[in-house]
Amino acid sequence: MAEFARLRALEERHAALEMRIAEEDNRPRPDTDQLSRLKREKLRLKEEMERLKTHRVH
Repeated sequence: MAEFARLRALEERHAALEMRIAEEDNRPRPDTDQLSRLKREKLRLKEEMERLKTHRVH
């Protein structure tokens, strides 16, 4: 059950990062450093979600 809650929290953070990335990317002059940081964090969360999903299956 704790794994499910952790996965859900990661999914919510991932979705929030996706929105922040879209907002930054749509600005007239996006901050490329900020975009890079956000995208790296989003990727890190995605990798962690995949590890949790794989762990749950086994």
